[in-house]
Amino acid sequence: MEPPLRIVEADRQHLGALVAMLHDDFLGQGREDLSDAALDGYRAAFAALSDDPNNTLFVALDETDAPVGMFQLTFLPGLSYGGQWRAQIEGVRTRADQRGKGIGARMMAFAIEQARSRGCVLVQLATNKARGDAHRFYERLGFKASHIGMKMML
Repeated sequence: MEPPLRIVEADRQHLGALVAMLHDDFLGQGREDLSDAALDGYRAAFAALSDDPNNTLFVALDETDAPVGMFQLTFLPGLSYGGQWRAQIEGVRTRADQRGKGIGARMMAFAIEQARSRGCVLVQLATNKARGDAHRFYERLGFKASHIGMKMML
């Protein structure tokens, strides 16, 4: 039996736990900052996400309402595919002590259902080349590595 899980829109009280999840992996430790001085940047980003009707930061809560997972879902208009919308999933994390319990799969099923309910033609995501476990996870869910993603740090 799967443990109880609620997936809801994140609110400001979840911010510290969400940033901790972003920091809690080999890539996040090099780019996320848990210091009090960095909180203003995270707060501003959270406010911008909250104010944008096409962006939602979701949090997965266990039976005690503790955050155990997170992801951002963004809805994007586009001209291709006959002008249909697409959904972008980003920042997917499951708390380290909760991995392997199906939380990630349940979050992705939720995200895909949200995209369907908005009439999106596809769901897309990017994952770092170094995240082999994540690649296998997404492939098991039906995602295909059909494109090459590129970034330029500014």
